[in-house]
Amino acid sequence: MFSGSGAAHSFKDAGIFWSLLMVLSFMLQGADTVMKEIIFIDSKKRLKGASLDLFVVNSYGSIFQVICIALLLPFLSKLWGIPFNQLPSYLRDGGACFLNIGAKTTGCEGAPLLPIMFVMMNMAYNISLLRLIKISSAVVSSLASTVSVPIAVYFFTLPLPYLGVASSLPTGFVAGTVILVLGMLLYAWTPSSQTPDSVIPSPPST
Repeated sequence: MFSGSGAAHSFKDAGIFWSLLMVLSFMLQGADTVMKEIIFIDSKKRLKGASLDLFVVNSYGSIFQVICIALLLPFLSKLWGIPFNQLPSYLRDGGACFLNIGAKTTGCEGAPLLPIMFVMMNMAYNISLLRLIKISSAVVSSLASTVSVPIAVYFFTLPLPYLGVASSLPTGFVAGTVILVLGMLLYAWTPSSQTPDSVIPSPPST
């Protein structure tokens, strides 16, 4: 996450590759949201009107995230510039930093309280998005998730503890955020023409 005095430089120095990679990440997130909406709609039929537990969906999603990250570790380690044979030592040092134990841990101020708070907030965020999908639609959830990104970036530029010196955001970023928020408000205020019978068809039973 962008924070401190280097926030503006991070936005300006980002190349086309990283911009496209960010767009791709949002596309994958959107596909994930649509799939979860289909799961919730289909569960009403398969469970005969019973409600699908949010924690079940979130747990399965987290498990598959762990599996995907584990499979991508060779690629990610190369992308991070870490030799794959040194990855276990990096993970060990990361665990020590997370728990803030050991004499060689530096730059781990606030651990383990801050990492645990991050994990708890991340779980609450994911469950909130699942709840939003369940009571509304994948489009609303994707818009809410997209709007939360620039808001989070803005808060990370404030003079908060452990973040260093605050910095101002580029004009283009502020303009893009305004357009994004206005687009979401326009969508929220536009009357829906969807009929109660227009639902996503469920996949064939196996």
